[in-house]
Amino acid sequence: MGEGEPILLRTPQHRVERRAVAWWRLRALLLALVATGGVGAVYGLVPSARGWLGPLLVVVAVLSIAQLLIMPRWRYAVHRWETSDQAVFVATGWVVRYWRVAPISRIQTVDTKRGPLEQMLGLATVAVTTASARGTVYIVGLDEEVARRTAEELSTITQATPGDAT
Repeated sequence: MGEGEPILLRTPQHRVERRAVAWWRLRALLLALVATGGVGAVYGLVPSARGWLGPLLVVVAVLSIAQLLIMPRWRYAVHRWETSDQAVFVATGWVVRYWRVAPISRIQTVDTKRGPLEQMLGLATVAVTTASARGTVYIVGLDEEVARRTAEELSTITQATPGDAT
């Protein structure tokens, strides 16, 4: 890509870290436990509501199991990322898919984030805040060292890029 050439939306090169599948599965498991546990608790405590809570509990359990089995692998197949001297490219989603390009000249801040599950799995998220109505671009499921290097590289490129990111 030469100077002045348009930055085109395309599928990024890099997959996220394979451990991201476990991260997404653990998050889905926690959500499933809360959802089925909540409905199950009400089912056990309110006998008069069991007529309609029983079918609801089955639906919540089936959807939770489907999400646990399908969503993490599907997201791994879809999620991609790439950075260059001109832009950050991200493809995300599993039901609805998103492709985003953030030109380097629009970047305002670059941060890394590591929640408890990410820390446990050696993962991190790079958050690229842009001067855009669409908001922050997240590169999720990266190895913590890759995330650190990516954030440093983006910060260096951004500082060397003329403009005020507005």
